[in-house]
Amino acid sequence: MNHRTLLRVVMPIAFLATFGACLDEHEGPSQRGPNTYSSDVVVKWLNLQLNMLRVPLAPGTGTQSADRAQAYCGIALYEALVQGMHNHNSLYGQLTDFPAMPEIQSHKRYHWAAVANAALADMNRKLFPTTSAQNKASMDSLENALRSAYALEVNDETLQRSIAFGKEVSSIVYEWAATDGSANVNPPYVPSGLPGTWVSTPPNFPAPLNPYASQRRLLTPQVADGTAMDPPPPYSAEPGSPFYAMVEDVYNKSLVLTPEQTAMAIYHRDVPGYPGGGAFVAALSQVISKAKCKLDVATIAYVKCGIAQHDAGVICFINKYSFNLVRPITYIRNEMGHPEWNALFNTPGHPEFPAAHAVVSSSVAGALTSVFGNNFKFTLHTYDYLGLPARNFNSFAELTKEMADSRVFGGIHYQASCDKGRILGSKVALNVMEQIEF
Repeated sequence: MNHRTLLRVVMPIAFLATFGACLDEHEGPSQRGPNTYSSDVVVKWLNLQLNMLRVPLAPGTGTQSADRAQAYCGIALYEALVQGMHNHNSLYGQLTDFPAMPEIQSHKRYHWAAVANAALADMNRKLFPTTSAQNKASMDSLENALRSAYALEVNDETLQRSIAFGKEVSSIVYEWAATDGSANVNPPYVPSGLPGTWVSTPPNFPAPLNPYASQRRLLTPQVADGTAMDPPPPYSAEPGSPFYAMVEDVYNKSLVLTPEQTAMAIYHRDVPGYPGGGAFVAALSQVISKAKCKLDVATIAYVKCGIAQHDAGVICFINKYSFNLVRPITYIRNEMGHPEWNALFNTPGHPEFPAAHAVVSSSVAGALTSVFGNNFKFTLHTYDYLGLPARNFNSFAELTKEMADSRVFGGIHYQASCDKGRILGSKVALNVMEQIEF
């Protein structure tokens, strides 16, 4: 090969190498958006979060409410990636008191999976400061393993820029989250003791849970619009009254439970397992895995579920302590003359109306349906580790119907509370989807 021929071969190669390096650093962020990355980073962090939510907890460790974790992790993830997602909007100016987010450096490249990893790692550490040493080590291990994998896909300057941006967004979101009212200190809640009102229930007599939900900030400003609930029947101990009939329905069903109804109730009892809302963290992880969606779609599902679940939970508990309705076990024992009757499992420590499983599951179902459609088939393996058989569903609406009915079969809710709860949760989800321009 002569000198001129050699130059014709070598010079294009050298040019391409130089151009490639420049491209890596200077081509705009749209070069490779979140829609080109796997959603594995989201699934891995959801699954790790489940280990921190699982109850009963190891002695001396603490947890975080699942709805709060779901909401703020989803928001941090979304805001960390939204500038790389075509035709999507920041939540600044949309969520209540939500601050402005930092902007990416124009004409600089970002590795969006690395951004997501950094944001989720930082947010989980901040939300779970008292989790076990083992869980803290697992967070370090997961973050480092993913970062090492991403280091093989991009140069160090881009990787460090991506990590710094994810952490910056997460820190701002967390500072906003810390002002949501969840840290308020209040006096112990004392039940009124009036006829028909809630009292702590046997056999474990739990302390009142979340009685000051009205102090929590709703994420969506007008999310409660149109959510006023039809009240339950007026309280009465008279046989044949609408209230008596409502409770009698629970009692009669408890006497003739089928094996399938019992299995349904046990599966969705959640303790042992995950605290209220934790089952939806597990469901989201499994749905994203089943869908095999990209990082952008997983992010949208995460943030919609988180906001809907959070606001539905707050509205639900505001209603609970407003209506302050007696639980079935109290009425069945004291008014119906069955002092030895028990629910299938322990009754939670808060008023009966509306049913939280019905409200929250319907809000999550609405959010997931908006992303994956009305006929998304999936199987839940949430409680395989407890030896409970997996459960199959043809839609998210089918899941929420089962979860609501399971509380009646379990003996802890009235059918009307579940039916009306599903209406409330669906309305909350609809408000979130209509009021927020993702």
